Amino acid sequence: MAENRASVYAEGVPCWVDAQLPDVDAGKRFYGELFGWTFEARAEGYGDSVWARLDGEPVAALAHKTDGRMPTVWTVYFATPDAQATSRRIQAAGGQVVTAPMQVGGLGVAALAADPEAAVFGLWQPDGHPGFGVRHRPGAFAWAELYARDTEAANTFYGHLFHEALFGPGAAPDFGRAPVADVFPEMMPPHFLVHFGAEDCEAALGAVSRLGGRVQAGPFTASYGTVAVVTDNQGASFALLQR
Repeated sequence: MAENRASVYAEGVPCWVDAQLPDVDAGKRFYGELFGWTFEARAEGYGDSVWARLDGEPVAALAHKTDGRMPTVWTVYFATPDAQATSRRIQAAGGQVVTAPMQVGGLGVAALAADPEAAVFGLWQPDGHPGFGVRHRPGAFAWAELYARDTEAANTFYGHLFHEALFGPGAAPDFGRAPVADVFPEMMPPHFLVHFGAEDCEAALGAVSRLGGRVQAGPFTASYGTVAVVTDNQGASFALLQR
């Protein structure tokens, strides 16, 4: 079922995703065909990135990767009312701040961090841009899974960082934790995997292959739905989730 955004997402809720790609135009063709996204340039403090929209609502950003040594990757951002304070809490709990909080035009404040196992995630302190305009539907954000070496340690770290969103009364998190080896080779580093909704996982896999992507794993059954892990035509990994 589709869900429109609240005015601001609560602390610890996944509220935005972006992809760092060598070729944004190629990304537009791939995701536009796969998910029906349309695109618009964002000049306001967002570099040469574009926003993806689904039925007019913002769902993601595609950005040009300026340093070829950086990974081609999707990043999930968690909402925070104070990116500086959350960054300090991350460091105090054994994580790292990869990119210090910085103002993104009038949209908000962004930061990149890593947990104690070096899995990278983002923080978003909203101003003019609250985050997803729609989620929990085909073609929109549906879930974020952390593949970790030590899931108990991950639960402790993120449970301390985002307790209310994960374990508070009435919490309905879009964020799970699982062992890396459940899906990937054991030597794969811990990482977040962004999931987008799919009406029909098998049909979506056919489209991924036709568009130049590839299937990494699945489909398989998880506690939160039927999942397939894929890469786009530039090597950025993400998952398709059918519920």
